[in-house]
Amino acid sequence: MLEQASPSRDRLKRHFARRVIHQARLTLEVWQRLQRGSWNALEMGELVESNLLLLRYAERFEQAEHRQLAQGIHACLVAVAENRGRLNSELIAGLNLLMQRLSRTGLRHNDQLEEVLLPALRKPIYVALQDHQQAARLCLQLQSYGLLTQAFDTINGFRDAMAERHPAAIVLDINFAGSGCGLQLAEQLHKSTTGKLPLLFFSQQDADTTTRLSAVRAGGQAFFIGSLEASNLLERIEQLTYIGHYEPYRVLVIDDSLAQAAFTERMLNSAGIVTRILTKPDQAMTVLADFQPDLIILDMYMPGCSGPELAKVIRHNDRYVSVPIIYLSAEDDLDKQLEAMGEGGDDFLTKPIKQRHLVATVRRRVARARRLHGLMVRDSLSGLYNHTHILQLLEDACLRARRSAQPLSFAMLDIDFFKKVNDTYGHPMGDRVIKSLALFLKQRLRKSDFIGRYGGEEFAVVLPDTDAPTAKKVIEDIRQRFAEILHPAQPQDLFCTFSCGIAELYADDDGKALSRKADQALYSAKQAGRNRTTVFPS
Repeated sequence: MLEQASPSRDRLKRHFARRVIHQARLTLEVWQRLQRGSWNALEMGELVESNLLLLRYAERFEQAEHRQLAQGIHACLVAVAENRGRLNSELIAGLNLLMQRLSRTGLRHNDQLEEVLLPALRKPIYVALQDHQQAARLCLQLQSYGLLTQAFDTINGFRDAMAERHPAAIVLDINFAGSGCGLQLAEQLHKSTTGKLPLLFFSQQDADTTTRLSAVRAGGQAFFIGSLEASNLLERIEQLTYIGHYEPYRVLVIDDSLAQAAFTERMLNSAGIVTRILTKPDQAMTVLADFQPDLIILDMYMPGCSGPELAKVIRHNDRYVSVPIIYLSAEDDLDKQLEAMGEGGDDFLTKPIKQRHLVATVRRRVARARRLHGLMVRDSLSGLYNHTHILQLLEDACLRARRSAQPLSFAMLDIDFFKKVNDTYGHPMGDRVIKSLALFLKQRLRKSDFIGRYGGEEFAVVLPDTDAPTAKKVIEDIRQRFAEILHPAQPQDLFCTFSCGIAELYADDDGKALSRKADQALYSAKQAGRNRTTVFPS
C-alpha cells in the first residue's frame, strides 16, 4: 500500500509546487508593475498581500526556498512601512535582488521542463478562424512552442470559454462564423471586457481601410493577411504579452552639496529609482564604472570642476556616450542653460523642482535610453542579443558566478544543414527557420537566461545557476521538441534540427575560455552525426 501511494504523493507534491511557483509569478508581476509606475500605497499594499499569500503557500506546501525568499521580501516591505512608506537605495536594491532570485526559483534543480513551464497554470491562446482545419493546424504548431491553445468553430463555444477563463491572447478571423461576424464579436468583447486582451485579427483576403479601422476600434493590436505562420504569430503574441526581467532605474547624482544631493536622492528613491550620491567630481569615472547608471544628474557649479567640464570628461569615454545627462541647477539664465546643454547635456532642470516633474523627466529619459540601447545590442532578424553583447554578458556572468560560487553553463547551438535549407528553399525560408528557433528558445528558457545569435545559424545561451548536466537536460528537451516543428514551405514542408555544445565554468575560466570549450563540444556533436548535445570534454 505504501509503494502504491508514493507516486500519488509525488504527483500531489509537484502540484503543490506549481501552486507556489504560480503565486511567485503573480508577485513578480506586481513588482514589475510597481517599477514601471508610481510607488503608490495601493500597489504597495497589493505587493504585500501577494507576497503574504506566497509565504502562506510556501509554508503550507513545504517549499523551503520560496518560504525563505518570501520572508526576506516581507522583511523589506516591513522596513518600508516603518520608514513611513519611503524607500531608499538599500531597500530598493534588496528587494530587487530578492525578486531576481524569486524569478529563478523552481526553474532548474530536479524539475522536469514540463513542470517548469506550468502548462496547467498558463493562460491559453484562443484561435477562432473561418477555416477550422487551418485553426487546428495552427494550434498544433503553437503547441510545439510550448503554448496552450484552444480552437473554436462556433461563436457560442467561444463565448462560453471566455465566460469561464480569459486567454493570454485571441487570434480572430474577421469572418469567423460568417461574413463580418468576427469583427462584430470583437466589438462586443471590447465593450464587455474589463482590461485589454491582446487581440490579433486575420483575414484570408486583403482588407480595406474601413475594415482595418473597425478592427482597431474593436481593440485589434495586429492584423494578418493571407496566411498565418506560427512563428510570426508567436513573435507578435510575445511582444504583446511578454513580461521580462526588469531592472530598476539607476541614477547617479553628482553635486558638491550633500544636502541638495540627499534631497534629490530621497525624491527619486520614493519613486523606486535606485540612486547613488557623489559629492567629489574627481571620483566620477571610478563611480561610473562601478555603478553603471542609466542616467546622470549633474550640478552646474562645483568647486574645482564645472558641470559642463565633467560632462565632456564623461562623453570622452565611449561607454558613456549614450547615458543621458540632466543638469539640475539654480541657474535661470537661458543662454547659460543652452550653452551647458551643448556640452553633452540632454536636459536642464531648474531648482527648486517638484518631485513629480523630476521623476517624470528621469523615467522618460531612461526609458528612451534603454530602448535605444536595446536596439544597439540586439540582432535585427532574431531579436536576440548580438554576437558582441552575448559575449559581454557571458563575461559578466562568469564574474558573478565566481563571486557567488554558483555554477554557470554556456551552450552553443548550430542549425544542422542550414546551407541546404537556403539552397533548396531560399534565404527567406532560412530566415524563418532562424526566427523560429530564436522564438522557441525564448519560450523554453528562463527569463534570467541570456540568448544570443552568435552569427549566421549559430546561437549562444548563457545559463546562470546551472551545471552542465542540468543544462544538457534542458537543451536536449528543446532539441527534441524543435525537431518536431513543421515549417510550411514549397515544394514540401520542412523539419529542422540543431546540434549543441555545452561547457561549464571551472576554476579560473573566463568568458573566452568557456566559449572556446563550448565551441569544441559543438564541433564534437557535429562530427558525431549532428542533431545531438555534447558536453565538454566530449
